[in-house]
Amino acid sequence: MNLRTRLRHGLVAIDLPLDDDQVGKLLDYLALLGKWGKRFNLTAITDPEKMLYYHLLDSLAIYHSVKSAGCALDVGSGAGLPGLPLAIAMPDSKWTLLDSNGKKTRFLQQALAHCNINNAAVVQSRVEDYHAAEPFDIIVSRAFAGLSSFVASVEHLWQSETRVLTMKTSLGSVEASALDSTRYLIEETRLQVPGISSNRSLVTLRQR
Repeated sequence: MNLRTRLRHGLVAIDLPLDDDQVGKLLDYLALLGKWGKRFNLTAITDPEKMLYYHLLDSLAIYHSVKSAGCALDVGSGAGLPGLPLAIAMPDSKWTLLDSNGKKTRFLQQALAHCNINNAAVVQSRVEDYHAAEPFDIIVSRAFAGLSSFVASVEHLWQSETRVLTMKTSLGSVEASALDSTRYLIEETRLQVPGISSNRSLVTLRQR
């Protein structure tokens, strides 16, 4: 089974219908990531099939939780995960891919140009130093930091209607209890990602 077929099957499994152009862009991005991954220290996974599941489909598995967002921030975007695949899947949204590492932001610029993605922009900055011109509907991260550290780092960007989401293997009780429950509402959603048997979850936070 080739990568396109595997991707199509995975998209059906997560109930995400994409057109041929979007599928092509995802595969172009995957190929570029495979080519530049080691050189730029972007990913420890080098097998294309495994990258498809652990990077593309893992990122896209949160689509139904973020699909209503008009303006989104991906913190610590790294190789563009999850923001770049989601930008492809959500062409009417506007994404900011934020990372402090120059090599990684150069890769992201190349990826946007190579894949003809027009609804995302790359910013090189520490999140603590970043100030946006407009509020975000969602702020998302994937393996960026512990929950309390992540919340502290984005607090200056957090508006009353903003949802903050982080992708994790699971949310431990100690990690959850470190947040002030009088200030934040926390919801954990288990994710079923095709090709991945280990635990995956999405933690969503709102301000009370």
